[in-house]
Amino acid sequence: MKTNFLIIALLCICTFSNSQEIEGSWIGELDIQGMKLPVIFNIHKESDGYKTTMDSPKQGAKGIAVEKTIYQENELILDATNLGVQYKGSFSNDSIKGTFTQGRMELPLNMARNVEENMFVLNRPQTPKAPFNYPTEEVSFENPIDKNMLAGTICLPKDKKEFPILVMITGSGSQNRNEELFGHQPFAVIADDFAKKGIATLRMDDRGVGGSNKTTENPTTANFATDIDAAVEFLSQKGYKNIGLIGHSEGGMIAPMVAASNKKVRFIISMAGPGIKIEELMLMQIEKAGLLAGENPEKVKLDVELSRKAFNLVKEYKGKELSKEMESLYRTELNRYPSNLLDKNTVEDMVKAEAKSFTSPWFLYFLPFNPQDYLAKVKVPVLAINGSKDFQVDAKTNLEGFRATLKKAGNKNFEIIEFEGLNHLFQECNTGAFAEYSDIEQTISPTVLDAMSNWILKL
Repeated sequence: MKTNFLIIALLCICTFSNSQEIEGSWIGELDIQGMKLPVIFNIHKESDGYKTTMDSPKQGAKGIAVEKTIYQENELILDATNLGVQYKGSFSNDSIKGTFTQGRMELPLNMARNVEENMFVLNRPQTPKAPFNYPTEEVSFENPIDKNMLAGTICLPKDKKEFPILVMITGSGSQNRNEELFGHQPFAVIADDFAKKGIATLRMDDRGVGGSNKTTENPTTANFATDIDAAVEFLSQKGYKNIGLIGHSEGGMIAPMVAASNKKVRFIISMAGPGIKIEELMLMQIEKAGLLAGENPEKVKLDVELSRKAFNLVKEYKGKELSKEMESLYRTELNRYPSNLLDKNTVEDMVKAEAKSFTSPWFLYFLPFNPQDYLAKVKVPVLAINGSKDFQVDAKTNLEGFRATLKKAGNKNFEIIEFEGLNHLFQECNTGAFAEYSDIEQTISPTVLDAMSNWILKL
């Protein structure tokens, strides 16, 4: 699914010693699967220690509070154990040389002083800019099931009284209403394009993001589906009749969930949504991601097999200490990796991170999910699209899942499109690798925008 690499929260606890002064802004660059991702640490000295914030410019993240910082004898530790993230570095000659660890990833991250303002200006020519030549409305409403407030923007066609309106559903991870990633704002681009063509949209901030709050700790995809159902009801109460859903990645999984039970949904669009069992999809994703990133094929094979064992444990475990069992599995299996494929000093950090991730409520719901259980109940028109170079949600297998399930269910009004040369974000790309997402200036291919709007207007 859509990849969410680095949103870190950290707050400083610090001890003092005869160390060099580390206060200031520090910049470094992570090399993640070939993608250069700048990271900035802003370290401020206070009476009781240090306080740090972090910026990830390519991800549009700024001023993220740091959870724990320890600085002693010129050694710096930034620790976000709740996210499985840690940075350790040595301060010398006005630079910090260190290692960034998250899950199974261990990456060198060397930091230098002095961050120039506006040094990371991303060119995103498709991002719409105000003033707009169509009406917009800021709205908020409550999800009556989980009691959380949702905030969003409605974009309306100009000078039209009858038009379709779509609820937009973001992918995995916490997203704002524009589904912003690496400076791209695909939902803003789609909403702008649709409004100019006579189609309305409602796009919303996810729970706990922007204007939307969260009342449920550890929500799952099922909780997110109630948000979308609430949005449909909200639009219906405002008098809209022709309501559709458009979801990207995990959002393409949520759309059929809602459409299967809410009769007010008239049509759905799945953008790189899963059409096969999630377990199968994830194993394919792990293999493709590793190979595209240039990892040793032997390590990729080991990673896939370890993931398979972890998935089986999640599915079959009946006890009450799954996290401990997962830690034991990972500790045993990772220690079997050849030393040339894995730094054994990182095993314990990886064990904790993977156990936490694989036993979260979201994952426990997500892993055994079979999208076909809901697709088989969808009787409204469906458009399912993928890019041929999508490594996160393989186009051929997942689109065939849509095709076979809808056909078997007797749905006669569906269209399946595989766009040649596009990645998971529907950008024109070279390989489809994660590394390309931020470097490509295009947010979404105009061919995709036209295909979606033409399909909607023909209904």
